[in-house]
Amino acid sequence: MEVPGAGYVVLALLVAMFGALSWKYARRLVTVSRVLRRGVRAEGECVRVETEPYHRSDARRHFFAFRTADGTPVEFEDLAGWSVTKGTPVTVTYDPRDPEGTATVAGRGSWSPVLQSLALVAGCGMAALGFAVLLYFEIFGSG
Repeated sequence: MEVPGAGYVVLALLVAMFGALSWKYARRLVTVSRVLRRGVRAEGECVRVETEPYHRSDARRHFFAFRTADGTPVEFEDLAGWSVTKGTPVTVTYDPRDPEGTATVAGRGSWSPVLQSLALVAGCGMAALGFAVLLYFEIFGSG
């Protein structure tokens, strides 16, 4: 049984989802760029690595911890490479006004946080654009 208009709904949802992800990562890109230029650096470490449900080897979440200049402990999640494991020392850059919301891992052994965010913005943005084009041609046809 075919549901009329189901294709439109699916494509619209994909455009919305990838558009929202692109927006989220674009905001992160702006924050990371600002923090890397004007932020404070601290030594931290990876405190845990979690795998996603069903133990997919390609889905890992890295959590890091550090202390601000006034000694406040902060834990945050950030992107990291395969070589980062629990106990790996890292350099953290953050804005002292919002350490939890701006902290990022920056230093040797990791991709630039700017490049990571830029790649995510570009990938999600291109996916949203691609699905939007498909939706347009689905609605208006090619001729």
